[in-house]
Amino acid sequence: MTDIRKVTVLGTGVLGAQIAFQTAYSGFDVTAYDINEAALEKARKRFAGLVETYTKEVPGAAGGKAEATLSRLSLSADLAEAVADADLVIEAIPELLSLKQETYAKLGELAPQKTIFATNSSTLLPSAMKDSTGRPDRFLALHFANSIWKFNTAEVMGTADTDPAVFDTLVEFAGEIGMVPIPVRKEKAGYVLNSLLVPLLNAAAELAAGGYAEPHDVDKVWRIATGAPMGPFQIYDIIGLTTPYNILSHGNEHHQKLAAWLKENYIDKGKLGIATGEGFYTYKG
Repeated sequence: MTDIRKVTVLGTGVLGAQIAFQTAYSGFDVTAYDINEAALEKARKRFAGLVETYTKEVPGAAGGKAEATLSRLSLSADLAEAVADADLVIEAIPELLSLKQETYAKLGELAPQKTIFATNSSTLLPSAMKDSTGRPDRFLALHFANSIWKFNTAEVMGTADTDPAVFDTLVEFAGEIGMVPIPVRKEKAGYVLNSLLVPLLNAAAELAAGGYAEPHDVDKVWRIATGAPMGPFQIYDIIGLTTPYNILSHGNEHHQKLAAWLKENYIDKGKLGIATGEGFYTYKG
């Protein structure tokens, strides 16, 4: 068992809320931080929704266990307060390098020296952020998949400066919160999951943006031909279109064209995926 007891999650978006809830569900004291009260109000609704989801989908969560999770979750819009006694801070803020670097610079000053910092970045290398933390030996990546209670992998990837003991601690912690730890032994953009997933999503976007096939038909052929439960555009909707858009926007010229297509046809129309009730598909309730 690790010495981690108090965990702070920065960012209460779709995945940040899931990480916070799953960690609290596993018995840890969790503080969920976001930038203002409006964001925290959305987080409260996400947590309430996760109580319902866990009760329905997670074995053993019925009978009040999912509801009891909320007693171990606190919310804060005060960064200093949120990290004051944290053993571990998991950062799940938007996928923008400059924003993450600025956040870690603040964290390095506010958090106790004992605190381990972990980024949930889906594509950025931890080495791009390590110097901002002020504690590169206690910094690494801990990357989760969406629908964390179901797709329960946790990729652990350090830098050349990460203390091996810290790396091992995070591998053990991932198991303690019900994840299947995936140690990534060398830095790799995209880690394991997104090294496989992002090219698939980009190829799907290229087919639709280029007018070769409709999103629903792209999904249909992928499901039928491979036996996969979901097609790439269904995955887009689960992830939410904002994160793929941010990633594509910082890519090459071709990727930026795909980002513009996403923005014009979906994001600008409020079609961000399941979270907003509509993306490539329409969702009721």
